[in-house]
This record gives sequence, C-alpha cells and structure tokens, in this order.
Amino acid sequence: MTSRHADFVAKYFEDILDALPDGVFISDVSGITLRVNRMYEQLTGLKQEDVQGKQVRSLVENGIFDKILNPEIVRTGKPATHVQQLQNGKRLVLSGFPVFDERGTLRLVVTFVRDITMITRLNEQMDEQRQLIDHFHKQMAYISNEQSKALTPVYVSSAMQEVVTVLLTVAPTDASVLLLGETGVGKDVFARLTHARSNRQDKIFLKVDCGGISETLTESELFGYMPGAFTGASSKGKAGYFELADGGTVFLDEIGELPLSMQTRLLRVLQDGEIMRVGATRTSKVDVRIIAATNKNLAECVEQGTFRRDLYYRLNVAPVTIPPLRERPDDVRPLVEHFLHYYSSKYGKRMAMMDITMTLLTYHQWPGNVRELQNVVHGLVITNKGSHISPRDLPPHLREDGAQDMSYCDALLSGGRPLKQIMGDMERDFLQQAIALHGSVQKVADLFQVDRSTIFRKIQKR
Repeated sequence: MTSRHADFVAKYFEDILDALPDGVFISDVSGITLRVNRMYEQLTGLKQEDVQGKQVRSLVENGIFDKILNPEIVRTGKPATHVQQLQNGKRLVLSGFPVFDERGTLRLVVTFVRDITMITRLNEQMDEQRQLIDHFHKQMAYISNEQSKALTPVYVSSAMQEVVTVLLTVAPTDASVLLLGETGVGKDVFARLTHARSNRQDKIFLKVDCGGISETLTESELFGYMPGAFTGASSKGKAGYFELADGGTVFLDEIGELPLSMQTRLLRVLQDGEIMRVGATRTSKVDVRIIAATNKNLAECVEQGTFRRDLYYRLNVAPVTIPPLRERPDDVRPLVEHFLHYYSSKYGKRMAMMDITMTLLTYHQWPGNVRELQNVVHGLVITNKGSHISPRDLPPHLREDGAQDMSYCDALLSGGRPLKQIMGDMERDFLQQAIALHGSVQKVADLFQVDRSTIFRKIQKR
C-alpha cells in the first residue's frame, strides 16, 4: 500500500471503527485505554470520554468490568478470549489480539466485543428445560415403577374373576370405563390394569383426584391456561392434565365430586376430543381415553341434579362394579399374604401370620375394604417384634369383631374339644409356620431350644 493510500485509510480510521458491527476496545501495552468505537459504547453504555486514558486495571477495581484481556495478552503475546460481566447485567464475549510493529514488538491490544446476553439467557433457559425434562423422566420412571407393582390385582374369588374378565375384554378398545365401588376396593388398581392392557400402554397414565382439587383450581388444572389468564398465572401459561396425557389415559378418580361447570367441559372432551385453555379463544384437539371411578350412585346423582345426565350416559359405556371385600372373604388370605410379603421385604423382616390370626382377619367385615386391610398389615409389620403375628397382636377392634363373628373361635371357647387337643393344634400350627419361615427344622429347634424329634412328633400328632 502506498503512503497516499495509507494516509487515506488513516483519515477515515475513526469512521471505519464506528462502522464495525462488533465493539472495539484498543489499549496500549501499559494498559491505558486509547479508543473505543460507537458499537462498544452502545453495548456497554460507556462513552469514549468515560474510558479514554484510563488504566484497564482501575476500571476493574472500580467495578466497571470483572474481566480484562490486556495484561494476559501483554504477558503471553497471544490472543485470548473471556466472558465479561457488566454492572448492568450484560454479558459480553471478549476476543483480544496482540498488535506488533515491524520489529515484532508488541504495541497494542485490540479487543473485539460481542453481546452474548441473549444467548446466555437462552442457554440458561435450555438448561432449565433440560432439568425439567430430567425431573419429568424421573417422575415417569417412578410412576411406571409404581404402576408395575399394582397392575395385577390379588384375588381368588369368582366375583373378582368376573370383574377382571370384563376389564380385559374392554381394555383394548377406546371405550370409556366407569369403575363403581366403595372407597378402598381398589378402583385405582383396576384402572391401571385396564390402561396396561390397552393400545395406549406405552403412553402416559395420569390420575386426577377430582375430589382433591379445589373448585377454583379445577378448570385450570384440567384444561390448562394461557399466559396471564388470571392473577397469579404463569407468564408462560400451563398445559392441563388432558394436554399432558395426550395419546394416553386420564383416570378421573371420584368423578362424582366434579363440579357441574367442569362436567360440561369434560363432556366436550368426550364428545369432540377438544379442550380450551382458560383465557384461550380457540380449542385444541386431544386424544385421551377416559377411565372414571366413583363411590357414589351416579344414577341417583343424576336424579338429584348434581350430575349431568348426558355425561353419565357418555361415561356409562362400560360400567364395572367392584364388590366390597366383605362380599368376597376368599380374597382376604391372598391379600394379607401379598401385603405381608411386601412390607416384610420393605422393612427387612421375616414375618408370618398364624392360622388363627388369619381366620380372625377373614371373618372381619372390612368396612374400609382393601385399603383398610393393607393399612392393618402395614401397621402389624412395623409394630410387631416377633416373627409370628398372633391374635393378640391385632388391633382391639379386630380381635373383638373376629371373636364375635368367627365360628372357629366359638368352637374353641365353647369347650367342645379337650384343651390338650386344642393346644396341640396350636403348637403344630406354630411349628409349621416357624419351619416355613426359617427354612429348616434344625434352625427352629435351635431357636426354641427343643429337640428335632420333639418337633417332628408335635407336627405329626393329630
């Protein structure tokens, strides 16, 4: 380049700097600021007169910058890159380069500056989304694990076999299912079984407790809302349960508690497959299967005007009534054994139920159904210190009710058999349970300080 050309470029040097799309910060080897361009002023809010002639280290000491490149580049003679945080919250990426003269002596440091505030925020938002997705996946894994535990109902009675047969017939279809029965009979278990045997088994199963959501929140929870739809609403809006379960199954537990206003909205989902978020002006399509459950007589609710007749007909496509536990006493023993094994494993115990205790449990009426039985067994495993659960370990009401209702106990207490024979039967029952629990006669003999021959004699004695 001729001197004339060089002079021409030098004449317009200031204008060239100001035309660059990146901020430019020029300093000498001693760290004195020489020049910044217009874009730098726009990015940082600092004017030429604010920094010109200032030592870059003093700018850091005064809190204007948190990072500078000049000292590092002067020391190494190599380019460097850092992220700089300004007082106004902006984040800038600094790319600094050494400038040498014709003799190879370092003279200047030129730093190019770009605003990455928006990129940083986007990255942070992406990190938050990744964390939410990870959290969601963990929740789904937990839900899937919990579902797998409850997919197979425990029963031996013919009444429950009929229930399962009907559900397995209906499950592959998309028909709405209405589960009827008292509180605690296991409607949740049969809803999950129906979903697991359906064509939607790989999609989400979402349980909604209609009685556990306040009426003021029911609409936004079920159908979602748009950004700023009401006071306290998220600025990003929120998807409702039906959107979250799109392609899967929504289990509406205790649907008889659903407010009439929400029943109208639910009818639209069943009829048209459409939902409308709170604050929205247009509907959205959803594909969900509805399984509903209630302990109420919905037909009576319809006559009383507390449940929509058209919704009842829509839900009543495949009604299934789950009988209470008192009507199927044959299921008590397998349920007790199931929960006893589950909680014994959970708490690291080895426990067994004496036959007389099991008989007492079988004759109990169980007003709370399977849920009550589960809680009783749970409590027995936690509180019992021995390896066998005897009648005296039961809660008082179970002992009293069982003694009143159980013909076996009546026979024992009536004196119809010799005491020696009764005690012999109880000894045999106890030893058989102990052998089953500990795995060998020798171990039982050691634990209870008795000869093996005595154990064999008592077990075989009739």
